[in-house]
Order: sequence, then structure tokens, then C-alpha cells
Amino acid sequence: MAPHRARRHRTRRSGRRTLVYTVVASAVLVGGTAAGAVYVKAQAHDRGSLVASPSASAASSSPSQEASVEPVTDPTVERDALLAKAMKAVALEDGAAVSVAVFDIDSGEGAAYGEGAFDTASIVKVDILATLLLQAQDADRHLTAAEKTYATAMITNSDNVSASALWDIIGQADGLDAANERFGLTGTSGGDGALWGLTQTTAADQLTLLQQVFGDDSELSEASRTYLQGLMGEIAADQHWGVSAAADGTQWALKNGWLARSSTGLWDINSIGRVAVDGDEYLVAALSNGNTTKAKGISVVEAAAKAAVAAFGSA
Repeated sequence: MAPHRARRHRTRRSGRRTLVYTVVASAVLVGGTAAGAVYVKAQAHDRGSLVASPSASAASSSPSQEASVEPVTDPTVERDALLAKAMKAVALEDGAAVSVAVFDIDSGEGAAYGEGAFDTASIVKVDILATLLLQAQDADRHLTAAEKTYATAMITNSDNVSASALWDIIGQADGLDAANERFGLTGTSGGDGALWGLTQTTAADQLTLLQQVFGDDSELSEASRTYLQGLMGEIAADQHWGVSAAADGTQWALKNGWLARSSTGLWDINSIGRVAVDGDEYLVAALSNGNTTKAKGISVVEAAAKAAVAAFGSA
């Protein structure tokens, strides 16, 4: 195992649950907090909902006695609000935009900031390989030697020739879009013709894709997920940037994307992956565009990833 590969962690079978929680809105949404009668707080595995039950004191009371207990309010941490506050420290150039989404694997909570669709650039390579693996599962076959060679170069070195070869194998945008419908991505559309890097996506959709790669409740088999996770943990040294900036040391797995638009000269800089911080693990997707340089874009997505994790560490 390479020293920078993120450790495997048992995830709750939450899969598509994260597709419908408040993160999917992409815009910053702040929900209300409900006050209720006395109850014991329980975290449900499937929905993260609060389950009300009698308090211990009330349950032990005699049937002829009425329990007299002060009602309490269960405080709900507003993760979106915390993330929005943390994002105020992220410096953006005029005309640039950023969106970030985060999911706490242990608690099942998530948060999002920003809105709109972004060019994927090379982060779509994770989606391309996930699509290829899904198609291979459907055909009850293993990847060919050539496909494995392409996959390794495409993910670990971000090789564009390999990406183009696999893009054609999966059926270009039609194949990607069909797989994404099954994965639960609702705001992603494959690029025209050979232009896989101009696939449009949202931070929420990239978080959904990460759930498919790192979660147990997935269209991808365990073998497919393990394979893709392994490649994302073996990224070339010159690409050790992005969401990994939020991780403790070398505990991460990621894929970055960078693209200078020929029409404007401005940079799309994106990063998606899993990071470990203080013993907790998070899935993070940070997307940006309108950056004047690659370096400035990298600074933006790294700051956004740190802000996303801070939304959980601050409460």
C-alpha cells in the first residue's frame, strides 16, 4: 500500500441517502430546529432522523404517577451555516466561482456551499472508470488488460489519451449519462463528442459519485469499488494537491482536474476525494472556475476543502 492511500473505513449503508439530504440543493440552505418533548436521541442508520422515546425517568414512573420533567430542546447543528461562515475566509478573484460539498462518513451528515454547474475537467475520469466498471459488471466480464492499462494511467497520472480511449469504449456521453442515471447523479451531463473534459456537473453530484465509489450501498460491486479506490490512492506526486490539503498527513484518496479555457484563458480547477481528519473520514468535492492561474485555482479548492471539514470540526 502506498503511504498516501487513505485507510479503508466501514461506511454506513447510506449510499443514495446522501443524494436527497440537504446537500443536494447546492445553494446554502439553513433548515429549522425543532423543539420537542423529552426524548432519547437516536441516530437512525437509513435517514439520520431523530427517534423519540420516553425518557428513562418517565419510563420508570409508576402508572398512577405523572412524570414531571422539564421539556428540553434538541440542538441541531446547522452544518450549511457553519460551512457558509467558514467559506467567508476563502479568497476569490473577481469573476471566479466556487462550490463545495462535504459528507461525514461516520455521522451521515452533509453540507454544501455554492450553486451552478461547472466543467469537470479531469475529475470526470473517476466517472468514466466507474461507468466502465458498471458496464463490465452488467456484461459479467472483467476489464481487459488494455482497459486496466488505460484506467491506471487515466487515474494515477491523469493521462488524457487513456481517458479518450475509455471515453470511446463506454460510448462517450451516452454511456456516461446512462450510468450516472443509475448512480443517482441528476445534474451531470456528458461533454459533446470527444470533449469529455467539458462534461458539466455540480458539487452535489460529485459527492453522490463519491458515495458510489466509497460507500457500501452502491451500483458498483465491492471489487469494483476497491479497484477504483486503490487507483485514487496512488495519484502521481505532482498531483498531491486539492482536497488532500484538508487531510491529516497522507490519509487521502483523490482525483483532481484542471483546464485552461481557450476562449478566456481562465482556469477550471476541481478536486474530489476522501480525506481522514482527526480519526474521522469525509467525502469532499470542491469545484471552481474563472481562476486567472492554475495556482490560484488550487488555492481556492484547497481552502474550500479545509472549510468544508471545518464545518464539522467546529461543532
